[in-house]
Amino acid sequence: MKETNAPRFFVEPAHIGNDLVRITGPDVIHITRVLRLRRGSIVVLLDGKGKSYEAEIQSPGRDEVVCRIKKELLTASACPVQVTLVQGIPKGDKMDIIIQKGTELGVSRVIPLISRRSVVKLDADRMRRKGERWQRIAMEAAKQCRRPDVPEVSDAADLGQILASLPGKCVALMPWEEECQVSLKDVIYKHNTGEEIYVFIGPEGGFTPGEVEQARASGVRSVTLGPRILRTETAGMAVLAMILCRWGDLGGETNDKEEGSGIHLGV
Repeated sequence: MKETNAPRFFVEPAHIGNDLVRITGPDVIHITRVLRLRRGSIVVLLDGKGKSYEAEIQSPGRDEVVCRIKKELLTASACPVQVTLVQGIPKGDKMDIIIQKGTELGVSRVIPLISRRSVVKLDADRMRRKGERWQRIAMEAAKQCRRPDVPEVSDAADLGQILASLPGKCVALMPWEEECQVSLKDVIYKHNTGEEIYVFIGPEGGFTPGEVEQARASGVRSVTLGPRILRTETAGMAVLAMILCRWGDLGGETNDKEEGSGIHLGV
């Protein structure tokens, strides 16, 4: 059964059981005071992992709203390739925009990167609160663009920690303004890919040559995006769009996985 146009809310999988669903947190106020939904109102509930349900409100309380599942709904399939954006933490609210727009494009995970040229310096408590805010932004963006899943915003980490945890068969790319030989276009035209891609984007000051060499030693390929220097909040979105159009589902379904594909990007 396809989804309806009813209001959509993400819920914790642990809050779904025995055909009953508990909605807690800020969504309770949104349901009861903003939308003024009542007993019998229909909502769409998503578990953030790809499943969604049509449900009927049974008990709209002050602290939680209890719903009864009527049926499971068909949702769009998950993106065929998982893209992790390793984003150097920028100044101001740029990270908010990066996570919001990355979610709309189809990113699977965002890892905030603490790099050598990062201007923002946050203690553990402020970083934790930032992380919680970024995860909420991802959830709201997923709700708005009708994604059935919510990208994970991981804890901030430094380059060494992230490189040490790279999956063995992933494709890892690092746009760098001093790279002159290999372009992103070369990579996406001439190579097939697996199911997991990592994209490393530096902060406002970019990556240092030492960081690039460190990444290369771990199998990351440095690439150029062309003659123009893109801002950190632009570079990641441009790369995501190109990768997800070529290997993912951005732009519609294709059979682009097979060799000999006629897909060409105007980049």
